[in-house]
This record gives sequence, C-alpha cells and structure tokens, in this order.
Amino acid sequence: MHLAYPAVLSALLFCTGLYGVLARRNAILVLMSVELMLNAVNLNLVAFDVWLSRTAEETLHSGQALTLFTIAIAAAEIGIGLAIVLAVHRNRGTADIDKLRDTAEGHESAESDEPADGTGPTAEKAEATA
Repeated sequence: MHLAYPAVLSALLFCTGLYGVLARRNAILVLMSVELMLNAVNLNLVAFDVWLSRTAEETLHSGQALTLFTIAIAAAEIGIGLAIVLAVHRNRGTADIDKLRDTAEGHESAESDEPADGTGPTAEKAEATA
C-alpha cells in the first residue's frame, strides 16, 4: 500500500476532529473530537514507521512505540476529562462550554468590582437595610 492513502485518511480524520473541537458546544463531543485527532496522529505514526522500516536495514519500530504511548496518554486524558465534565455537570447542570465560560466570566467581573476590605457599595447597602 502506498504511503499517500493512510496520510490522506489521517489528514481527513484530523480535520474532522479539529472541526469538532472548534464547532461543538458539548464538552463530551469536544473530548471525542480530541480523541479523533489523537487517532489521526497515531495512524500517521504507524504508517510512517512501516514506510521507514521498508527502507531501513534495522527496524526500530519507534513509531509503533510512540503510538502505544499516545494511546496510554489518551486513555488517561479521557478518564480525567470525563470525570471533570461529570463533576461540572453535577454542579452547574449543563455541559455546554459556552454557558460555562459565560458563567465564569460574569462571576469574575462581579468580584473585581467589590473591594476586598468590605467597604464597597454592597456592604453599604447591607448596612442600610439592617
């Protein structure tokens, strides 16, 4: 088999994963798209390893070793990523990335308006109503 076939397939998989990361709103779909991108890289590593082993006299199979390492890292990443997404979903009630980002930005700007010593407008309103 020629090297162009797995290289083109890998490029298509990577572009599909990149589109999924940039266009999706759900955190689980973004994690799946990252996994698709990692699998495209794995396909490239194995294809180039096979191609280089045909031309070289000694076969080291470093591409296949890197692929196994990448698979192990991807498994750990998806386990931790899903745990974080489930924890955020339990606390906030959504896994939508845009809503989570807007909530974090709104919370951050509200904290920056209030001085740390408790003498801001919120503290004065609390004293007036008491």
